[in-house]
Amino acid sequence: MVVVGGGIAGVSTVAELRKGGYAGELVLVSADAVPYDRPPLSKAYLAGEKSLDAIALQHPDWYADQQVLLVGGTVAVAVRPEVGEVELADGRVLSADRIVLATGGRAVRPAFGEVRRDAPVHVLRDVADADRLRTQLVPGARLLIVGGGLIGAEVASTARGLGAEVVLVDPLDPPLAAAVGTEVARWLHGLHAEHGVEALTTTVETLLETRAGVAVQLKGEPDSREFDAVLVAVGLVPETGLAEAAGLETSRGILVDSGQVTSHPSVLAVGDCARLRDHRRAEHWEAAQRDGARAAATILQSEPLPATAPWWWSDRYGLHVEGVGEMRSADAEHRTVVRGVVGEPPFAAFTLRGERVVGAVTVDDPAATKAVRRLIDRGVDVRPADLADPAQNLRTLLRR
Repeated sequence: MVVVGGGIAGVSTVAELRKGGYAGELVLVSADAVPYDRPPLSKAYLAGEKSLDAIALQHPDWYADQQVLLVGGTVAVAVRPEVGEVELADGRVLSADRIVLATGGRAVRPAFGEVRRDAPVHVLRDVADADRLRTQLVPGARLLIVGGGLIGAEVASTARGLGAEVVLVDPLDPPLAAAVGTEVARWLHGLHAEHGVEALTTTVETLLETRAGVAVQLKGEPDSREFDAVLVAVGLVPETGLAEAAGLETSRGILVDSGQVTSHPSVLAVGDCARLRDHRRAEHWEAAQRDGARAAATILQSEPLPATAPWWWSDRYGLHVEGVGEMRSADAEHRTVVRGVVGEPPFAAFTLRGERVVGAVTVDDPAATKAVRRLIDRGVDVRPADLADPAQNLRTLLRR
């Protein structure tokens, strides 16, 4: 078994295979010497609070203990499912009965203008990106963040903590409304101003490298602004090149079935690079982890993981935000119920369809997140008044 990609999806795949009793040879190909966790790259690692060793997905000794051959520091350049081969950049060819693609994605780089590759215009996808960005996050540095989603907001928080001056731009007003609902999104976005970040509803027209840094022309402003560095955080593109070259079916990701199997029966795909047919790709940490577990179950021919509502989390300005299920704006079918007061943590907001919760967002209330996820998974009918009452233990609603 050869797993191509050392992110959470790839590491979860090999871990679940061994946990499930797989006794065959396991090879994990990783571009990094030791696979590491990515969420800290915008927070604790970027701030210098955690080292690379501290964010390793597994201790280096774990791979030998689990009899997983970790081939680090290289990437696959070709997969040949018909003959069971994975070719590496260093010329080695690995034999494989089955191949799991966990190639992740690459950060989107819009064409804003003529800038050199080594100009201070950054993305944040790996440790090298974080290391480059960190060198410029010094007190008084001027940072422009393009994109007000989870990564952009987290970096804004981290950069302010390091003393940088931050401007954040996004065309949506407010960003993240689709994920957390308009009211909570507006409050979250308002936190930027409270912490000294200038948040603007606009877009970047051009970037021009200068001796002092980068001159940025924002739409609607008469003059350009000077920044020491720019971070572009506007999403990712799934890495499907290996799959396409191998003749696998792709469309906004490597297409897979419910068991993570691609259009070739000997190849599976997991994580950010994969997309379940007729569904949107999920780009959150736990989604990738669960992909790996499903792939392992398919290979082992064991019972797959039960379906569960999707879950994500984010941290900014000392607050912990979690989302589960699908938040929807109030309409003929959906209503919004708030537990507590938006803007006064801890609080939560729920989307109900009829008498059932279909989505929730919580701030500094992880216990509520766990309980409401179980409510969603079990399809439990609830009374809106019970959800709205902060004194009501949500876990007791599961027993009704």
